Order: sequence, then C-alpha cells, then structure tokens
Amino acid sequence: MTAVVLISVNLRPGASSVGPVLAEVRDGVGMSPAVAGLMTALPGLCFGAVGLLAVGLARRLGMTVGISLGLLAVVVGLAGRAVTGSVAVFLLLTALALAGMAVGNVLVPAWIKRHARDGGVLLMTLYSAGLTAGGALAAALAAPVAGLSEGGWRPAIGVWGLVAVGALVPWVLIARREHTDPADHRADAIAGAGRLRHSPTAVALTLLFGVQAMNAYVQFGWLPQIYRDAGLSGTQAGALVSLLTALGIVGGLTMPTVIARSRTLAPWMVAFGVLLVGGYLGLLLAPATLPWLWASLLGLSGFAFPTSIALIAARSRDPRVTARLSGFVQPVGYGLAAVGPFAVGLVHELTGGWTLVLLLLMGSGVVMTLAGLRVSRPTLVDEELART
Repeated sequence: MTAVVLISVNLRPGASSVGPVLAEVRDGVGMSPAVAGLMTALPGLCFGAVGLLAVGLARRLGMTVGISLGLLAVVVGLAGRAVTGSVAVFLLLTALALAGMAVGNVLVPAWIKRHARDGGVLLMTLYSAGLTAGGALAAALAAPVAGLSEGGWRPAIGVWGLVAVGALVPWVLIARREHTDPADHRADAIAGAGRLRHSPTAVALTLLFGVQAMNAYVQFGWLPQIYRDAGLSGTQAGALVSLLTALGIVGGLTMPTVIARSRTLAPWMVAFGVLLVGGYLGLLLAPATLPWLWASLLGLSGFAFPTSIALIAARSRDPRVTARLSGFVQPVGYGLAAVGPFAVGLVHELTGGWTLVLLLLMGSGVVMTLAGLRVSRPTLVDEELART
C-alpha cells in the first residue's frame, strides 16, 4: 500500500510542474514558442510510445523490476533537467522522466490486480487519488517556490526528482523479493489478448481515456497561459490549475467504489461531458470574471480520469488481461492525447487568440461523452475476447 501511494504521487509532477513557470523556463534555457509547444506534447508522446514497451519489459524483467527502473528514470530525468542550460538536454531529460512515468502508468494497475484481494478497489482508489494529488501539488507549488528561491524555476521543478527517491526505495525492496516469482513476469498475452482492437469495450475505453488525457495535458500545459493572458498572475494561474487537479482527488477517492457498486455509469459520463463543455465556455466568455468557477467545472469533469483508470481493472478479470488492457488503453490513449497540446500551441500561434482553441476543446466533450456511454456497460473485456 505504501509503495502504491508513493509511486502514484510521483507519476504526474514531471508534467504538471512546468506549466505555471513555462514562461520562466523558456527564458531560462532560450526555448522558442514552437519548442515549448512540443514540450507540452511530450507527456502524451512519451506515455504513448514507451507505454507500448512496458508489457514486454515486465515479461522479461518482471513487473516490480520494471516499475523500479521506471522510477529510477524519473529521479534522474527530473533532477537533471533542473540544472541544465541546454534546450536539447532539457527536452531529453524531460523525455527520460516521462518515459519512466509511462512504465509506471501501464504496470502499476496490473500489479495491483495481481496482489489485491478485493478486485483492486482499495488500491486503485489510493492510486487514482495519489495521481491527482501529485499533479495538484506540483502545479500549486511551482510558481511560489520559483518566486521564493534564488534559483527561480530550477528548484521548483527539480525538487520532484528528490521526492521520487522516496518512492524508489520501497519498490526496490519489493523487486528484490518478487523478481524471481514467475507470476511477476506473467504480463504476456493469453488467448485472444492480442486482439484488443476487436473488443468494443477496450476501444471505447481507449477513446475515453485518450480524450480525457488530451484535455488534462492541454490544461496542465496551456491553462495557466490562458489565465495569464486574461490578466491573472502566474501564482494565481498555478493555484487555479492546482484547484482543477485537486478536485480530481475527490474523484480518485470515490469513482472506484462508484464503479464497483453501479449497474451503469451512463449518468456520470454525461455529467463529465457537460462539465467539460461548461468550463471551456466560461473560459471563452469571461475567463477572468469567475476563474475559480471555470477551473472547478473542468476539475469536476476530470473525474473521468480516475474513472477510466479504475475501469482498466474493473472491466477485466484475469490480471494478464488487465496488463494487456492497460498496455493497450494507455499508450494508444496517450498517443491521441499527444496531439492536443501541440495542436493547441499551433492553433494559438496561428490565430493569436484562444477562441478557436476553446471551441475545439468544447467539441471534444461530446466525443468523450459518447465513448463513456459505451464503456459504462458492465461488460468484461475477457468475455469479448473469448467470443472473438
């Protein structure tokens, strides 16, 4: 339980801590607007590309060793990028840290499914809440720490490399105990698991996860700038993003239990879409008038994130199917998500404003709702694979 909580807190700060100090980072390393747009897309790119390799890594080395190596990459990447003055090195170390997080994203749900005695409800609750808590803390503390410390933005983003050391220790201890257990290496395919694209539930879950993740990383990367362009300070913008992500803690604590006890999640899926559209509409019409309200609406729509994460375990029975499903949903979903932040930067640069960006993001809320309605049915991916 300690290991799950600690790793969950460390799988998001590498992405969410940069947004509130993006302008300072750009000035500090001489980063162009186009490169800054690429950097905001890196979480989705790395989570997608590296996530595809995570199951193979677990099959060869074991899930616990794979997770431990991922955390080591997080430590090195986050600490190293805080001391470099090179744009290329900064991007490479950021990619290294995000690659380590990608391994954890895919393998931890499968590891939980293997060990949990209650189907994973308790550990998935802690894991989902920890993911959002880590993202919220990193976003909230970035600007204040940058303003108070002599090093400016460098300590604000580098401190998370030290925090990740605390998560690495228990996972190394667990890996020493479990790496010789054959069950720790059983992330390989079972009959039909390679045909996940033929499972309607798996495809719908991937689309739900991808659209949600796209919005999340657009918000991490660009929402602070939207607020700053509306006249708010960097500290205020960071606090608003922190509020948005902190609300996800409530979702992380509640949604796994809701999923376990509900016959259908359809009303929740509709609510997620309505809240997402409402939050972007507020940013379009009056971003600085009621900024806390718009951030709150977007934060509540973010309940879709712990929902989609928890559904990976809830919509599968065999831990090996869970591993394959996680290795399918998250990499493909993050691949879709990677397009969002880059496209936002491009559209914003071409139009010189946020109107078209926000209209397109509102449309994504409709897509997310439709995918959510399909995956809300209590169908197991195992059964769909057996039928194929």
